[in-house]
Amino acid sequence: MNLFERKIQVTDDKAVTSVWAVPDGYDRHRGLILAHGAGAGMHHPFITFVHEQIATRGLLTVKFNFPYMEAGRKAPDRAPLLQATWKAVIAALRRDRELAPRQRFLAGKSMGGRIASLLAAEGEPCDGLIFLGYPLHPPGKPEKLRADHLSRIPCPMLFIQGDRDRLCDLARLRDVLKTLKAPATLHVIKGGDHSFKVPKRSGRTETEVWEEIVEVMSAWITGLTTD
Repeated sequence: MNLFERKIQVTDDKAVTSVWAVPDGYDRHRGLILAHGAGAGMHHPFITFVHEQIATRGLLTVKFNFPYMEAGRKAPDRAPLLQATWKAVIAALRRDRELAPRQRFLAGKSMGGRIASLLAAEGEPCDGLIFLGYPLHPPGKPEKLRADHLSRIPCPMLFIQGDRDRLCDLARLRDVLKTLKAPATLHVIKGGDHSFKVPKRSGRTETEVWEEIVEVMSAWITGLTTD
């Protein structure tokens, strides 16, 4: 695997860092872009694990920071700038004549996935969306759903959710999935919270949970792979 950094210009005065993982023998077939969540950047151990492990399965994998994280701030940028960042990274991958894949998948932890879904609902082409803990509602407020736009997404979706996630009541999510036009798959991490942390009594290590997530992602992408 070859890892390298690349700066990506988002606006005239804002650029972000991205890390590209190019697998050995990369055939330009499939690629995945991975966005971090609100509270931690692209160097968080979970994001790094997913980024590198997906690449070992043959996908070009790109992770990146949003501008606020690049600048060392805690408060996320407003939605238009978050969306502009996603668009800039997608465009950078699309323009790369040596690496641009034929199939492109978008994935994100919590906020990062939700912003990708907003773009897909507005017509941004992609072959599949992966949500690593979709923030369906504010913590403990399942009546305030953030789901209206999901029905406008035309591509397949994979939701990986912990069953202790206070930002995603699974019963509410299942009801939402029934209303979607595009195929939607739900994989539940038993005992997982919003960060996929499981109780010690589960007997599972953090790495074991992360490996489950990567295996589910990889199998789902393989099922959507075209010739």
